Amino acid sequence: MSRTTIVRYRTTPETAEENQRLIEDVYAELTESAPDGFHYTTFRLADQVSFVHVAVLDGDDNPLTRSAAFATFQEDLPARVVEPPDPIAATRVGSYRF
Repeated sequence: MSRTTIVRYRTTPETAEENQRLIEDVYAELTESAPDGFHYTTFRLADQVSFVHVAVLDGDDNPLTRSAAFATFQEDLPARVVEPPDPIAATRVGSYRF
């Protein structure tokens, strides 16, 4: 059974672009490593400072735990945010191509 986690947070206006760049680095690494059983998407909301990450794990292995790019993303996260990450477990009701 898959596990879904949704994380939402808000950055400062000054750090939103850097935050996006760091997220893009995570996706570049994931593209290269191509882990199975892991689905991940990130949205930058219309206010340009809020971000939402959605991760779906089909098993117990979370590739983000061994990702160098994700570790770099998390390193200075407290300094980039005004509203800290709030991870919430979720149950998928439906999905189309995700």
